[in-house]
Amino acid sequence: MKPKLKFKPSLALAHLRASDATLGALIDRLGPFTLELKPTDSLFEAMLRSIVYQQLHGKAAATIHGRVLAELDRHGGATPAAVTQSTDAALRGAGLSGNKLLAVRDLAAKCLEGTVPSLAEAHQLADEELVTRLTAVRGIGPWTVHMLLIFYLGRPDVMPTGDFAIRLGFKKLYRKRKDPKPEAILKHARKWQPYRSVASWYLWRSLD
Repeated sequence: MKPKLKFKPSLALAHLRASDATLGALIDRLGPFTLELKPTDSLFEAMLRSIVYQQLHGKAAATIHGRVLAELDRHGGATPAAVTQSTDAALRGAGLSGNKLLAVRDLAAKCLEGTVPSLAEAHQLADEELVTRLTAVRGIGPWTVHMLLIFYLGRPDVMPTGDFAIRLGFKKLYRKRKDPKPEAILKHARKWQPYRSVASWYLWRSLD
């Protein structure tokens, strides 16, 4: 069953058009908001994928991710417990670097101790609480959590100023001569609240 957004895109678009004419013109040019959430059974699975894909792209990342999942399947599936039962040699053999192996081990530990909540618990927690708890995991920064909030949890009001493409899209749309600082984007984006995720999606789309 596909995950669903927790807000109505029509209301978000109406708000963004009314609050920011420049963004509204971009929305009219690019068309409907068609974000589809990525399905996942747990935050562990989603974050595991994020760790594997860091600094890799396309087929290489997908291949390593598939091998890691195959190794975990030998111990019952993609769960923290399966990580604890897998050897370093097996996970390194699947293609994980030394740093990513440490990150995956820490992710499993933080899941088992409860720092990383279950998916059901995550849906009840505020964005800021999730950022605090998930960035406690080795190798997980705010950008990774922001992507999870938008693309897995469907949160409507995330502003990922740490994303290069967001900064570039903002610079081009508002015709800034200098690269905008995160603080400047956050200040401008106040008018987009509570739908900054939707505005961000259009900034990404504007670069396609």
